[in-house]
Order: sequence, then structure tokens, then C-alpha cells
Amino acid sequence: MGKADADGPGLPDLPPEWGRVVVPDDLAALADEAEQVRRELRRAAADRRRWRPPTGPVLVLIVAVLTTIAGLAAVTWPRAGRTGPAAGTPDPAPAQLTGRQLPALDLVDGGQSPVPLRGLLPVVVLLVDGCACPEQVTEAATAVPPGVNVVTVAGTRPRAAPPGTSVRALADPAGGLRAFLHLPAGQLGVTAVLADRSGRITLVVPEVTSVADHHAELSRLAA
Repeated sequence: MGKADADGPGLPDLPPEWGRVVVPDDLAALADEAEQVRRELRRAAADRRRWRPPTGPVLVLIVAVLTTIAGLAAVTWPRAGRTGPAAGTPDPAPAQLTGRQLPALDLVDGGQSPVPLRGLLPVVVLLVDGCACPEQVTEAATAVPPGVNVVTVAGTRPRAAPPGTSVRALADPAGGLRAFLHLPAGQLGVTAVLADRSGRITLVVPEVTSVADHHAELSRLAA
């Protein structure tokens, strides 16, 4: 038996929304309710432990992984505003070489003997590692004034000079001349470099269409 003590003497006032509170004579009657309350408290504690924020080494590892992913995304994400020269477009730097001295490089002939480049002045150098282009080489040999040397420079081995010309065929295995001119390796076409008797570069044409188009510069080489 229990008795209603919500309104009885000796108890504090209870909220009216609780209704009528009955206190049983035997507290064992509240065992089921007490066990239910304990289960709810344990469940709530377990939930808090389950969602506890990571700390220590786990947190450091998560931050490192997120930082790595962010860095990769920044590098690989396409940038619409980023532009550059198209493949095969010559570097604009050769035009700025006019007036500079031809480098003191040693090229090699067919027997792999060294040939000083500055020992061939005045000279028209034709880089032909990307194209033999015999027609253009022959045209250059015909267009230069007397006393001006025409030299073809290939990559690892000299290319054969067109028959009937005095063109000297050399090679630049180290790629020093192309590096000096800021030209990409394997570029197609013929590049022309004109240097006068003092070794001063008077003209650089990254892609020659016709050497005869530069008649004035060729004539000044013999002066």
C-alpha cells in the first residue's frame, strides 16, 4: 500500500504538473523504475564517450591527412586564368640576345674533334638538330657574302652538308648553344644565329623561313 503524500505535511511543494505523487510503503516497488533510470544514464554516458573529439596522436594524424589533401588539390586543381606559351612556341628570349657576344663553345666535327665556335667568325650558324632542311641550308650558303662562314649545328652527330656547298657541318652534343639561346631541345625547323667579326650577335631567328629575307644583316657581317 502506498499513500498520496504530494499534499501531505512535511514534504516540500512539488510542481503541479507532476500531478499526484504516491510514495509506496515498500521501496522495492521502485526497483524497476530505478533500473530503467540507471540504464538511461549509462546509455547517455556511452554516447558521450563515443562522440568524444579525437585528441593526441589521432588528432595530429587527421590534421596531417587533411593538410596533404588540401595541398594536392591546390596543385592539381585547374586554373582557368593560367596561361602559357603553346607547345612548340619559341621562347621570346632569343630576340634579347642581339648585341651579346657569341659564347666561346667548342663544337665537334665528324671525327669528334673540337672546333671552337668563335674561330669561325663572321658566321651564320644554322641549328638543324630538329630538321635537316637542305633547301634552307643551301639558300643560306648562296646568300652570304664572301668571307662569311655558314655552319650547321646538329645534336649528337653532324648532319651531312648539302653537296656543292662550302657549309661546315658540326655537332653540339652538350647542347650548350641551344641552352644559351633559350631554345627547347628537339624544336622543329631551323634556327639562325648571325655573328660579326667581333663575335657580337647581330640577329637571332628562332624559325627561319628564308635566310634571304635578312639580306641587310648578312651584308653587314662582311664589313
